[in-house]
Amino acid sequence: MITDFTYKIYTTAGELPKNWDDIAVANIFLSKAYIKVLEKSAPANMVCHYIGLFRQDELCGIALSQFLDLNKVESFGERDSCLKTSARNFIFRNFSAHVLFIGNNMLTGQNAFVLNEKMKPSQAITLLLQATEALKEHFRKQKTKIHLTVFKDFSEYDTLSFAIPEFASFYRFTTQPNMLFNIPENWNYETDYVEALTKKYRDQYKRARKKATDIVKQKFSLEEIQKHSDTINCLYQNVARNAPFNTFFLAENHFFKLKKLLGDRFLFYGYFLDNKLIGFNTLIQNGSTIDTYFLGYDDEYQRDKMLYLNMLYDMIGYSVNKGFTKIVFARTALEIKSSVGAKPEEMFGYIQHENSFINRYISKLFRSLEPEILWQERNPFK
Repeated sequence: MITDFTYKIYTTAGELPKNWDDIAVANIFLSKAYIKVLEKSAPANMVCHYIGLFRQDELCGIALSQFLDLNKVESFGERDSCLKTSARNFIFRNFSAHVLFIGNNMLTGQNAFVLNEKMKPSQAITLLLQATEALKEHFRKQKTKIHLTVFKDFSEYDTLSFAIPEFASFYRFTTQPNMLFNIPENWNYETDYVEALTKKYRDQYKRARKKATDIVKQKFSLEEIQKHSDTINCLYQNVARNAPFNTFFLAENHFFKLKKLLGDRFLFYGYFLDNKLIGFNTLIQNGSTIDTYFLGYDDEYQRDKMLYLNMLYDMIGYSVNKGFTKIVFARTALEIKSSVGAKPEEMFGYIQHENSFINRYISKLFRSLEPEILWQERNPFK
């Protein structure tokens, strides 16, 4: 037990301490504005809680928890059809459907908590583990039993803080890496990026750009997001349902609420061909970092126009031109992201099953169900 440290769990942004954003300034995904987005447009199978971490009544840390009910997910992913996938889906639905995350399952990276200098990570993690027990009791009273508790997306350095007795029963796991693009200080324009490419990848850049010469890219306002909402949702669903594994689907009003509450920090770009919206991508400004968010496209045009690759180039061009220092490209499509210059960073999580017998074999179970991703890392630079 930590003597001077306590936590408090909140259910709405309106309940949060007034100085919450003084700490959240380090990460937009823990800010009151983003929490309001989760309140108003979280996935249908998600329940969020917000945790204040205190030292002698002073707010020193903030954190996010998300409960996911996988039984409410219509499809875990339609791309793969095999025995392993069927077995995985059966096990998830029957033994691991109720998952409590410390972190943000909609993002990649350490978006679980932010602390000030008065609280150590190990102290915060111990508090958060206590908070998970309180949340499990909260859901138990609502006739919902939590099957899995997960602390997600920490760097190897961050994992040092988990070397405490309380985590002895948790299994440390790693999945697909986070793809990061660090922008050199001497780059000021997109042309600096292009000039740094080897001939092979510069030719790839030119070929992709040529394919998309008849596509019109448009930055969307709040009103334009609303106007095209039906098409946007169809394009998003097309990509999401083709993923190897899904634990949620975005609410139809999600992008509208993001734009309304984050304003200029949320960027939405539509791609038109002959006045028809055929794709979109989204970015979120997080301090000096750009986080790539969700996207969508029409398969009919994706391959011929090299649409996804052009979106990646657009994201890089924007980030370089605007003076950002890093792009978080997140997981999925690892090889193509590598081909434009992103580098993998291994991320770790900690998982525990509520059933002690199942938890004893959680490492074998996790490894057998985790989709295998084979890819080759590229280096496009001179």
